[in-house]
Amino acid sequence: MLLVVLEHDRGSMDEAAREALTFGRGLATQMGVPLHGALIGADNAELVSEAGAYGAEAVYTVAHEVLADFGPEAWGETAAELVRRLNPEAVLAGGSERGNEIMAQVAARLDLPLVANCIEVQPDNGAGEWTMTRQQWGGSLLEDARLDSERPLLTTGLHAVAAERAESPVEPTVEAVVVELDQSLARTMVKDRVVLEAGVTLSTAPVVIGGGRGVGSPEAFAPLEELAAMLGGRVGCSRAVTNNGWRPHSDQVGQTGTRITPEIYIASGISGAIQHWVGAKASKHILAINIDPEANMVVKADWAVIADLHEMIPAITEEIKRRRA
Repeated sequence: MLLVVLEHDRGSMDEAAREALTFGRGLATQMGVPLHGALIGADNAELVSEAGAYGAEAVYTVAHEVLADFGPEAWGETAAELVRRLNPEAVLAGGSERGNEIMAQVAARLDLPLVANCIEVQPDNGAGEWTMTRQQWGGSLLEDARLDSERPLLTTGLHAVAAERAESPVEPTVEAVVVELDQSLARTMVKDRVVLEAGVTLSTAPVVIGGGRGVGSPEAFAPLEELAAMLGGRVGCSRAVTNNGWRPHSDQVGQTGTRITPEIYIASGISGAIQHWVGAKASKHILAINIDPEANMVVKADWAVIADLHEMIPAITEEIKRRRA
């Protein structure tokens, strides 16, 4: 079997887990093995059907008092114990921060190598090694690698594949697995949560209006805010903007900021440095507004308007108002 460790937060499956199941369906087909899922921790019962919708034929659930909330050591040891008992041909997880942390724990506990952030994987062809392409430096570098391991441990590149339900969803079989966990594993665990931001966030917004150095000043972001509010989206920015102190770092899109996946990203006055592109490239569509036709963002965008953003953004807003009226 191919075992996918499914990340969730108090009963809500993470998008990275859906991406891992989608990626895993293709890989399991190449391997000629069934796709199974592992749900660790509390509040996971309702996620079984969702795992089946993405192709998992069987799901293993694990509950324990030490697993009351997420903790990398407890989840890592639990996943490692599942691997010991189930003996899967390979283990996969989503490439989120938590997913990579869990799998790093599994690798250390089982003394096996981990290949993170994979975007393509070719299973063992009988020669005793796997080959894969994985993202490095936030996706700005692709690395071809070979893995010689009795049991490959892998994570997917975050947003490297779009989460898609299986064409033929199944109702998976469910097996509750009992594990013994030492209380010391709870020393690293989520104990509390503080809501810093309610509603749509930059990482979940369906529309993001991005502003770069070309916006010119903090006050000049007001038209971008107005347009984002009309479209139910959020305003993002480039690193140059945060370096100038015009917007907080929480608004930064990029390798060292937030990686976004909106239906459309309107990048206005942004040159498109590689670090920014890493954070924006998973957008379904990109519209660039820039006076420079050779700007990197213009060249890579789906659509481009070569014009002054201070004229175009208000014009778009007025046209939306006109059509809605």
